[in-house]
Amino acid sequence: MYSVVEIKGHQYKVSPGDLIDVEKLDLEEGKTVEFDQVLLIGGEKTIVGLPTVAGAKVTAKVVKQGRTRKILVLKRAPGSYRRKNGHRQCFTGLVITEIADGKGGSAKIDAGHKNAKHLKK
Repeated sequence: MYSVVEIKGHQYKVSPGDLIDVEKLDLEEGKTVEFDQVLLIGGEKTIVGLPTVAGAKVTAKVVKQGRTRKILVLKRAPGSYRRKNGHRQCFTGLVITEIADGKGGSAKIDAGHKNAKHLKK
């Protein structure tokens, strides 16, 4: 089972066990978060939301708070003006633990999945 979920204005295709980086969420590492803005549920039968699927939710666990690598921005204007800036975007790392379709069906992460090690912390 997979799902398309909206998190902070961005859409992500996720499955149980996926490790994704989203814009910074104000949560501590180890906390669990639920997202109810589910736009689509896919699997044996596809459920499309209008605009969201009623009762569906995606559960995830916060495994990391960090910053991306530095991006350098160089500006040069005609003449002798030059400017160098750097930027590092903050992000939150999430492991998707469960997808519930709102009609009794759900998919959970397997204990043998490669990203299941993040759930034991």
